[in-house]
Amino acid sequence: MTTQASKRTRSTRQICRALTVLFFISISHSPALAQDKAAPQTQVVLLGTGTPLPDPERSGPCTAIVVNGTPYLVDVGTGVVRRAAAARNKGVKALEPTNLKIAFITHLHSDHTLGFADVMLTPWIMGRHEPLEVYGPPGTAAMTEHLGKAYETDVKTRTEGLEHSNTTGYRVNVHEIKPGPVYKDANVKVTAFSVPHGQLAAFGYRFQTPDRTIVISGDTTPSPTLLENCRGCDILIHEVYTNASFDLVSPDWQQYRRTYHTSSKELADLATKAKPGLLILYHRANPGCDQARTDECRQAGSEEQLLKEMHEMYKGKVVAGHDLEIY
Repeated sequence: MTTQASKRTRSTRQICRALTVLFFISISHSPALAQDKAAPQTQVVLLGTGTPLPDPERSGPCTAIVVNGTPYLVDVGTGVVRRAAAARNKGVKALEPTNLKIAFITHLHSDHTLGFADVMLTPWIMGRHEPLEVYGPPGTAAMTEHLGKAYETDVKTRTEGLEHSNTTGYRVNVHEIKPGPVYKDANVKVTAFSVPHGQLAAFGYRFQTPDRTIVISGDTTPSPTLLENCRGCDILIHEVYTNASFDLVSPDWQQYRRTYHTSSKELADLATKAKPGLLILYHRANPGCDQARTDECRQAGSEEQLLKEMHEMYKGKVVAGHDLEIY
């Protein structure tokens, strides 16, 4: 009996050891742990996905690339600082407004720049000491100078009055850029490339971080340079309009679209060649339909219609972006 009991005890111990080994193997290969272990250093935060249309659900164009706790803004549309504060409240601590210190502008259309003064001044009022560093097309320096003059009274009152605000954080260092590498630090290398957007000088941007390559189109018609910069990129963020809405606008608006923007079919063709890991649709513009404001136009230019068209023509992973989404 003693021998049998001893054998049973040894057998039980062996089984327990085996189960313990299996347990640790299973948790080390579990999706949750693997995902946590491979948590990305880079976050893409959509602060604004809108257009000139005054849609209360969508702020003006602005995308934050957050790398190791440092935010880099692309475009500065309406509401950018408040959206950054909302993202901070969602857990992206890097988007504390006083951390907004670096911005890249795709082009000087108003919907992409109406938040410029906001980014210049609001973080400073909240305590930012460093000047804002801005990279953009020719004309950015003149815009900055005029905005500075527009708010001279505000700056004078805050720096010389009872607020005792610092005398550096409202300033802007402007870097007017050309195609090619425009910025590099320990977190990111940023390359600008020209894109066609009517008569305006316009850029797209490629961000290379330690773990991701992210390409942002800005406003553009289909661009060979964008295709070359995005081949196999992890994320492509691209503007788009629906084919269905194109058929409802006047010939003049159709010509405008062909000259300034990208249709769902054109984007599907481009993304099929570029093969991004994820295609994010933003700046869903419907020029001509937005001005007409008819129910037929709204339905033809809707997000549902856009996704329907994209899924019919593009087999890769695609999502419609919304403000405050994080990728």
